[in-house]
Amino acid sequence: MARKELKNISEIRRFFHRNEDPIYFISATNFNLLGIDEWVKNFKYICYIDCYDGKHPNVFCPSEAPHAEFQSIEDINNYLLQHKEVIDYIRRRGGKPKFVFLMFDEETERLAAELGAEIWFPKAKLRQKLDNKIETVRVGNKAGVPSVPNVLSEVRDYKHLMQLAEEAGLGHDLVLQSAFGDSGHTTFFIRSEADFRRHEHEIVGQGEIKIMKRIDCRGSAIEACATKAGTIVGPLMTELVGFRELTPYRGGWCGNEIFATAFPPATRQKARELTFRFGEQLRKEGYRGYFELDFLIDKKTGELWLGELNPRITGASSMTNHAAFAHADAPLFLFHLLEFSKAKFTLDVDELNARWADPDMIDSWSQMVIKHTEDNVDILTEAPPTGIYRMLEDGRVVYDRFDYHRRAVESENEAFFLRILKPGDYRYEGADLGILVTRGRSMTPGFQLNERARKWIHGIKRLFAARPLPTAQAGPVAGEPAFKIL
Repeated sequence: MARKELKNISEIRRFFHRNEDPIYFISATNFNLLGIDEWVKNFKYICYIDCYDGKHPNVFCPSEAPHAEFQSIEDINNYLLQHKEVIDYIRRRGGKPKFVFLMFDEETERLAAELGAEIWFPKAKLRQKLDNKIETVRVGNKAGVPSVPNVLSEVRDYKHLMQLAEEAGLGHDLVLQSAFGDSGHTTFFIRSEADFRRHEHEIVGQGEIKIMKRIDCRGSAIEACATKAGTIVGPLMTELVGFRELTPYRGGWCGNEIFATAFPPATRQKARELTFRFGEQLRKEGYRGYFELDFLIDKKTGELWLGELNPRITGASSMTNHAAFAHADAPLFLFHLLEFSKAKFTLDVDELNARWADPDMIDSWSQMVIKHTEDNVDILTEAPPTGIYRMLEDGRVVYDRFDYHRRAVESENEAFFLRILKPGDYRYEGADLGILVTRGRSMTPGFQLNERARKWIHGIKRLFAARPLPTAQAGPVAGEPAFKIL
C-alpha cells in the first residue's frame, strides 16, 4: 500500500479506491460489512451461506463439504479456511491476503498464517479477554465509564447470592450475567429463589458472575474505532430487544434503529463522551480498531450505564456503516482498515467526532433480525429470496426485485430483505430467517414495535413454507439455544 502520509478524508477515500491488497471478510454471511466492497477495491466476502443465490459479484461461497456440526462462528470460519475451494480462490487472486472476521480464535490465526495471510484485528487472546463481561466492568471503571451498581463474584447458592446483594446494597430484584456469550442466553432475571433454581446450572460453578441491581432501562448501542489518532465515535442507536415476534429469547437482541432524535441531545452527547473515554482506555489495554458498547439508559433518571463491550464488528455495524455521515465522509470500518494497513495518516479526530455528532449526519433507518419463534422443527420448502419487497395497501408483502443494496429502498413501503435460511434448511426455534431493513422507525415513541413493523414481520414470515420432519429423521432440538451467526 501507499507510503505517502494521508492527511484528510478525501485522501483516505482515494487510498482505498486504489487499494491493491486482497482483503477478505470471512464469516457465515456478509451482513455485518454489507457494502464495504464498494468503498474498498479488492475487498471480497467469503461466506458459508449464500444469501444471494450466486448473484452478488463479490461474495464467494464454496460448495458444501463434510464437516462436524458447527458450534460457533469460529467453527464456520475455520471450516472455510480449510476448504479447498476457498484456498484455491485466495491463491488464484494472488497478493498477500488480509482477513477480517466477525469472530475468530487461535485456531483461525494458525490457519490464516498457513495461508500467508494477516488478520487485521487485535489478537484473539486479547479480544477474548476483553469480551469477558466481568473484564468490561473493570475496563469501564478505569476509564470512568460507570456500570449499573453491581458486585462481581462467584455464586455458591441462592443464600450466598442474597448475601452478596445485601452487602452491595443491590436489593432483591437482580440481573445476573455470566462472563461470556450472547446476552439473550446469558442474562438471568432473579427475583425469587424459584427464578434462581431455573438458572442455577448456568450460574453456580461458572466462575465470576456480574450481579446487578435491576433498573428500568432502555437499551442502546454505539460503535467506535480506536486508532492511533484517537477514538472515532459513531451515532447512538436504539436496540430492539426481546420482541416475541422476532426472537424467542427474553433479553435477546433483535435489531436496531438509527435516527437523529432517538435520544435527547444531552444523552447522545454523554454517550459519545463515555464511548470516547472507553476507547482511549482500550488503546491503553493494547486494543485498537472497531468496537461496540451497549449502554443502558435509566428511564426514570436518564442516567447512562455501561452494559457490555463487543471488541469487534457486530450486528449493528451495517447500520453504522450506512448512515448519512458514512456517505458524506467514509464508513467507520474504513478507519479500522486504515489503522491496520500500516499507512501513515493524520486525522483530526475531535473535528470528525464533532461533525458526526451533527443530527444532519443521521438519517432514519431500522433493521429487524427475524428468527423462527415457534417451538418446533421442520424443513423449509420455500423461502423469500434476498431483494427489495413492497408492502401493498392491504398490508400484504410481495417480492419486487433483486438487489443487494440497502439504498435501493426508496420509501417506507419498501424494504430490503437479506435471506439467511433457504429451502432444504432446518427451521427450528431461534433459527435466523433473515434481516429486514426499512426506512423510518420500527418502534413507537414508547419503544414498542409499531404497527408497520408488525405488518412487515408477518408479511415476510408468510412467505416461508415448510414440511414436517420424516418420523425417523432427527433435526436440531427444538428450543436449544442456537449460536448467533450475525
